[in-house]
Amino acid sequence: MNYKIPVSVLVLVHTADLQVLLLERADRPGFWQSVTGSQDAGETLDETARRELAEETGIIVGPDVLVDWKLQNQYEIYPHWRSRYAPGVTHNTEHVYALTLPAPYDVKLALREHLAWQWLPWREAADRVFSSSNAEAIRLLLQRVAVRDR
Repeated sequence: MNYKIPVSVLVLVHTADLQVLLLERADRPGFWQSVTGSQDAGETLDETARRELAEETGIIVGPDVLVDWKLQNQYEIYPHWRSRYAPGVTHNTEHVYALTLPAPYDVKLALREHLAWQWLPWREAADRVFSSSNAEAIRLLLQRVAVRDR
């Protein structure tokens, strides 16, 4: 069996006015999240982030377009997803990236992964996501965008 690597990316897709794109998981209806995914063997984190963004939303960007926040979250893998990892692996390290778009637009979902998408104001998005690290990253958007715009 090919096990997932316990290193992943979280890509916050948002607009300049801080509307955030959320995706509803196909394997867990009602669980909303940003773009996420595990690193494949031999990929850089930037490559992982760009691949996951393209696979999950149809948004294709070149190198150096995503902003690496240099923020890592380590968390315990939910028990119902541990079978995807090698025996004994219980924690994952997540690396946070962001993409600013000029305005919300329709995305093309990977239907095997997601059921629906929505754009929400950042506060509502932070309250909607199931993952605490995703919610924390969304709450950091206001600060990150203010620093970038100085």
